[in-house]
Amino acid sequence: MEVIIQSDSEKGSEIAARLIARQVREKPRSVLGLATGGTPLALYRLLARMHRGEGLDFGSVTTFNLDEYAGLAADHPASYHHFMEQNLFKHLDIPPAQRHIPDGLAKDIPAHCEAYEKAIREAGGIDLQLLGLGSDGHLGFNEPGSSLASRTRIKTLTERTRRDNRHNFSSAEEVPHHVITMGLGTITDSRMCLLLAFGKAKAHAVRLAVEGPVTASVPGSLLQFHQRAKVILDEEAASELERAGYYRWVYQNKPPWQIDL
Repeated sequence: MEVIIQSDSEKGSEIAARLIARQVREKPRSVLGLATGGTPLALYRLLARMHRGEGLDFGSVTTFNLDEYAGLAADHPASYHHFMEQNLFKHLDIPPAQRHIPDGLAKDIPAHCEAYEKAIREAGGIDLQLLGLGSDGHLGFNEPGSSLASRTRIKTLTERTRRDNRHNFSSAEEVPHHVITMGLGTITDSRMCLLLAFGKAKAHAVRLAVEGPVTASVPGSLLQFHQRAKVILDEEAASELERAGYYRWVYQNKPPWQIDL
């Protein structure tokens, strides 16, 4: 696990954008795993800017999103289909047939989840998986206690997670209780995991995920076992790390050829 600490979220997002751009340039048919929420918004704006201003071509890229609310139609304003269309897809040239998001209205959810896993395998597996970190340490919607080997499936949200996502809905009662999410095993099958965490509210979860024991109680801690995981933080999110000084030293003293690898 490489921990990269930057002064603010904008600088952290710039590093993430360069990593994704490099992945796409070196492998135009890359398979990207995508995330939603407030954390990747600056990153998505930067990728759109690279596409417009630098000709970064996403036309051969395939994407798989981490999750979707069960029971929400794709056109619901709080759905992740809607989020991705508004914040990324309409700004890039990824063909619709190459974009994959779990279907919140799937009639047979177990079969749909198996099909989603199959589609990832048939695409060649995920080259780079973008991740956020929940305030309780969850990845995707794999709540604390999730199996570290889990695959795409339906999950019941904790009340804490429902409260954290309340701002996307008109009322607390409208927040779904269930989601379809990639499993932790699915996530860690990715060739590279890129986790972004910004703000003081994430500091405790970051400390547990990066420096605590690997445990199902903190799903994000599983990334400690990943061969190529990068964790990009701002100073606030890194504020509880005991070895923050060491992480800064390592990043600042990397050989030039390792930058953005």
